[in-house]
Amino acid sequence: MDYKFYALTKKGVLDQFEGSLAHLEDDELLVKQMACNICTTDYQQWQGKREHQGYPMAGGHECTGVVVDKGSMVGDSFNVGDHVAVVYDYCGVCDSCKQGYITNCENIKQFGKNYSEKFYGIFGFSTYFKRKAKSFVKVSENLDFSEAAFVEPLSSIIAGIDKLDIRPEDTVLVIGSGTMGILNALYVKSLGCKVILSGTNDEKNKIAREMGLGTLNPKKIDLTEQILKINSGKLADIAIVAAGSSSANKQALENTKQYDAQILFYAAGYPAPELNISSNDIHYRRISLVGAYGSKLYDFNRAATTLSSGKIDVSKLVEARYKFEDIGKAFEKASTKGSFRVSVLLNEE
Repeated sequence: MDYKFYALTKKGVLDQFEGSLAHLEDDELLVKQMACNICTTDYQQWQGKREHQGYPMAGGHECTGVVVDKGSMVGDSFNVGDHVAVVYDYCGVCDSCKQGYITNCENIKQFGKNYSEKFYGIFGFSTYFKRKAKSFVKVSENLDFSEAAFVEPLSSIIAGIDKLDIRPEDTVLVIGSGTMGILNALYVKSLGCKVILSGTNDEKNKIAREMGLGTLNPKKIDLTEQILKINSGKLADIAIVAAGSSSANKQALENTKQYDAQILFYAAGYPAPELNISSNDIHYRRISLVGAYGSKLYDFNRAATTLSSGKIDVSKLVEARYKFEDIGKAFEKASTKGSFRVSVLLNEE
């Protein structure tokens, strides 16, 4: 099976390559890949901000497609015609995998040369690809492929929120109204919590409101004052930092309750944001500072179920769709400030 794919060969340069897939192993699926969304990880390396990830990078990991063939040992868990989303490859035997954290696999590097001696990456931006059957989860055939590609980012949100002691009566402040901020807010809302979304981009805030979220712009109002006003004189029980900036960290510290608050740091920032809190403040406030990164296999399955059932609708988070040949324009759009997810259609009919 011949296929085409794009790889980032240096800063700002995406080149097209061709390859030939070897014989399908007994435990593998051959998938016609239909859509791959451009993650921050992808476009930041394109911008030259994550060159530590290595070149050439056959990137893209938020991808979905259709099973066109399967190995003899796969069984009935997957069948030809099934719609699937890609999960990171993992060994299944290291300590991290045994604990479920497949994204921290100790033997298979997340964006390493796992599928090629030459190329790093997961080959998300390729027309066809084969992987171990365990590296997929099934999604509904009624779910748009670009929307199904949210399985990976939603899985990381579920994993992060699982680390919190979160209750339906809690008020949660989500900081950042970009794709991941809104997705965090939607998931928290689905748990029954009261959600306040803080974002400085009015257009994104408008979309968030269309999705049923209450928004505040901290550049235009006194955030603390407004939270107290709409939350019966109380600050937030929990803050989720979904924007990688020092100002977002400051918002979280200033707008959570005095005692027993929880702050989840979902987003990374380059350069690294500052966090100004003393160990005495942590001690006296009994504040919990929680890090979030990666997903368990269980989280991928829950994300697939959540999206497939329609419990969370991400259709408004797909900013634009581009044909395979227009991937350069897609990266330009994805890296433009104010964009949500941009999707590359790999096998548009």
